[in-house]
Amino acid sequence: MTTETTSSTSAKLLYRPWGLVASLLGGLIASQIFQQLWKRLDPDSSEDPPKPLESEYRLRKILVAAAIQGAIFTVVRALINRGGARVFERWTGEWPGD
Repeated sequence: MTTETTSSTSAKLLYRPWGLVASLLGGLIASQIFQQLWKRLDPDSSEDPPKPLESEYRLRKILVAAAIQGAIFTVVRALINRGGARVFERWTGEWPGD
């Protein structure tokens, strides 16, 4: 059972700038979380996780790093977007999604 209500077109338009800022912030947060986690998972590696075009890394390591990074970005983005929508709803009385 959900408590959200359907939103008007104006609420969706008003939420866009807030959503953009929240997404940028979420990207920065997710990047920092991934960097710290990668340092703990692979303490032997250099400062940065492997990138797909760096030939000195095995494909397996690159795919593991990409999967972890993708999962972190997706979870952080969902948390930020959901939290932002809740704050927007409290301020305006309208849910920005649906």
